[in-house]
Amino acid sequence: MESSDKVVITAALTGVAANRDQCKWIPYTPEEIAEEAVRAYNAGASAVHIHGREYDGAPSWRVEIFREIMDEVRKRCPIIINFSTGAVGVDRDTRIGHIRDLRPEIAALNMGTMNYAKYSPRRKSFVFSVVFQNPFDDIMFFLDTMNNHGVKPECECFDLGHAESILPLMDMGLLKSFQVSLIMGVAGGMRATARNLAHASTVVPAGIAWQVIGISQDQWLLIATALALGGNIRIGLEDNFYLSPGEMAEGNGPLVEKAARMARDIGREPATVEEARAILHLG
Repeated sequence: MESSDKVVITAALTGVAANRDQCKWIPYTPEEIAEEAVRAYNAGASAVHIHGREYDGAPSWRVEIFREIMDEVRKRCPIIINFSTGAVGVDRDTRIGHIRDLRPEIAALNMGTMNYAKYSPRRKSFVFSVVFQNPFDDIMFFLDTMNNHGVKPECECFDLGHAESILPLMDMGLLKSFQVSLIMGVAGGMRATARNLAHASTVVPAGIAWQVIGISQDQWLLIATALALGGNIRIGLEDNFYLSPGEMAEGNGPLVEKAARMARDIGREPATVEEARAILHLG
């Protein structure tokens, strides 16, 4: 099978906001997160995207927590580790400390400031609404740290303007080896439609690997679209709890299994860790 027929599946294991009142399978502790990582790996994922959690489930940016997570994952499987740097109301030094000290293979690099919200049509109101601040000064600060410590940036783009912001950073020589994530379905960013994804994928610079991140159950439509377009895909409890309407996934493994099955159904095989490293130009 040609490398172009392989698809990198990333599992976003826990997120920063979802809790066990919403989904009882959300992992909190480093051991729980690592167990979800190996389940995702066994189901076909070659990478995991991870947020830090305190043992009670609260968001954490402590280097010690991320170190525990990394150690526990490494004990269990060779999956590629991608650590988040996203945060609201947290200073930029804290947001990047675990990347500087632990040097995961990949780190998320949020590519722009935005209104970040969830809207409920039933309630006719926002469930939450915050300003997610990522000015260019901070982006360049994070990028400089990643470059200096051999960590590959994952440019997270919630809107077309975020994707276009890649270009000046490339021109400055700051963005060289990187990948792109097109995130769709957050109120304040791109709507989760196949048409939007088809267009957004054309904005990604030539030769750069990209993946789709779909929020909530629109994820499955976007995964199908990305697979048809030749992109990579992200799945997991951070983004979506449901295998189908009313059927909650009992952990990340079943979500990865469904995504892998969808890929195989159209002739694309989930990439192994070694194949994913080659596709993403890691190491």
